Amino acid sequence: MRNGTLLAMSVPAIILAAGASRRLGRPKQLLEWRGESLLARTIRIATEAGAEPVLVILGAHATAISASVLPDNVVTVLNSEWQEGMASSIRAGLRVLSSCAPDANGAVILSCDQPRLSTEHVRSLIQSFEAASASVVVASVYREVRGVPAVFPQSIFPRLLSLEGDKGARAILADSACTAIDVPFPGGDIDIDLPSDLEQLA
Repeated sequence: MRNGTLLAMSVPAIILAAGASRRLGRPKQLLEWRGESLLARTIRIATEAGAEPVLVILGAHATAISASVLPDNVVTVLNSEWQEGMASSIRAGLRVLSSCAPDANGAVILSCDQPRLSTEHVRSLIQSFEAASASVVVASVYREVRGVPAVFPQSIFPRLLSLEGDKGARAILADSACTAIDVPFPGGDIDIDLPSDLEQLA
């Protein structure tokens, strides 16, 4: 973790950026899109949307990423278990969040490889969460499926901490017992995994 303890805010952000990008052959976090790296862009969007603090979870390529794109106002979390998959990064983020923002009502979890993400969309998720009268999940929806970015209330944190493997929070979002507010995210299904994905995006 970098930076000292931060003041608690209602909706912090946890940006998942620990993957090795093996299929791509280079760190996707550092890929340039419209003048910014994908990770720097996601950090900026989360910050502009009002999320605070912003936690960035690193694993593979942590040294190169830290030197290249991380501003001073983010909390850097090194996930030593990153090879397990996405669930380990979610757990690592929530553990640090318990110390730097212990009174947070929830957290928005984001991936760093969704180039169609916008400040307006993340702000809409946060505002919908803050306006909700109950402890609900606020999830992005694309191709009729819930996904990230999504805001999870504190009551869901134990379930997130119990996740394992590389499936992330999708199983929770797909649970019929999960009370959720759906926010459409056109283009949310577009991510960068292969060189051809970057070519199609361009």
